[in-house]
Amino acid sequence: MSAESSETTSTAPAGIEGALRGVRVIEWGNLVSAPFCGKVLGELGADVIKIEHPVSGDEGRYLGPFPDNVPHPEKSGLFLFANLNKRGITLDVGTDSGRRILERMLETADVLLENQPLSQIEGTGFTYESLKHRYPQLVVTSISPYGRTGPYRAYQGTDLTANAMSGLSFGTGHPHREPLTTPVHQASYLAGVGAAFATVIALLGRDMTGRGQSVDVAEAQVIGTLLTGYHLPTYIYRGVAGFRSGNRMRLGLFPNCVLPCRDGYICIDAPQMAQYQRFLDLLGEQEWMENPRYRDRRAMSDQYPEEAESLIAPWFMERTKQEILEACLANRIPCVPVYTFEETLRDPQLNARDYFQEVSSGQAGTFQVPGPPYRLAKTAARLVRAAPSLGQHNQEVFGQELGLDSETMDRLRTDRII
Repeated sequence: MSAESSETTSTAPAGIEGALRGVRVIEWGNLVSAPFCGKVLGELGADVIKIEHPVSGDEGRYLGPFPDNVPHPEKSGLFLFANLNKRGITLDVGTDSGRRILERMLETADVLLENQPLSQIEGTGFTYESLKHRYPQLVVTSISPYGRTGPYRAYQGTDLTANAMSGLSFGTGHPHREPLTTPVHQASYLAGVGAAFATVIALLGRDMTGRGQSVDVAEAQVIGTLLTGYHLPTYIYRGVAGFRSGNRMRLGLFPNCVLPCRDGYICIDAPQMAQYQRFLDLLGEQEWMENPRYRDRRAMSDQYPEEAESLIAPWFMERTKQEILEACLANRIPCVPVYTFEETLRDPQLNARDYFQEVSSGQAGTFQVPGPPYRLAKTAARLVRAAPSLGQHNQEVFGQELGLDSETMDRLRTDRII
């Protein structure tokens, strides 16, 4: 189940070098967090070499989504997106020969990026403490559910557990229903972004001190820092637990919610009094506007939001998203349609910034992926290559760069080490 060739398409801007040109990253990653971190470093110009097990490969290859819902290890949308801009090799690091090969690769590496279980890292001897004396220049970036220190350091986890531990789940959903979790690996993706940022900072620090360091990223802490910006601080500062607010913004004045309309949903928010008055003018004169109960916007938002929203819901249900948007824009009232995925792909603002990029990759064919959400004027982020097929760059890395002869490589293949 190994392939050493795959058609790829490059859309790298001509004559532009990435900000991390010359940085070599060895990624021993699986699923989302470390692979997505490697993707970010790769689009910034780093040479990212991804290690996969010779037989099974990255677990992400088996999660999909797949074209026509037919599983195939070379067609997983999750894998193809999270592993752009990398070279791919197969190596069983759990064997003596595999460990020795990885050790040789680290001699020319700047970063070892991993999200393996702690038992695997300690069992193979690739902890930062074990590596720092032999490779003083090396930055070792580790991503785990709860961090590499503390009583939970050896526990495994998922996005579900990271959301629950961080407090995010307790504050997500409707107040009368059970807590919710975020969709589609958000903790892992955000941890990958955070790890990429921390890795670049560690590389800058190495430029000043001459020595690498350990970067230890905990997914639950990333979620707690980025996505519990109201609930956790409220409890810390006031001793009051926030509550789930469903389709509403917890902080704000009525109206600040998502409501259904004739062809979907739309988000409406009018925090300033002048905006709210323009919103009332847009609705036209209605009997409820004379009721004192509906003059306290804070009470409407906090104490009886469903009742308050029912007063304006008929106006929305009579109109389409586009009609509401045009009316609100004309009257300078903040609102935005809730896009379907198809509408997101067609959005003129996203397309004006070339956000969606086309990739061609071997058996997976041609498809679109979201591009970087930022722009660097002098060292642009680049889409250089599609995600590698399993073992695609074995000959290039092991043969040409490490100098292994064909006889040695044949033996390593037979033994399923590469």
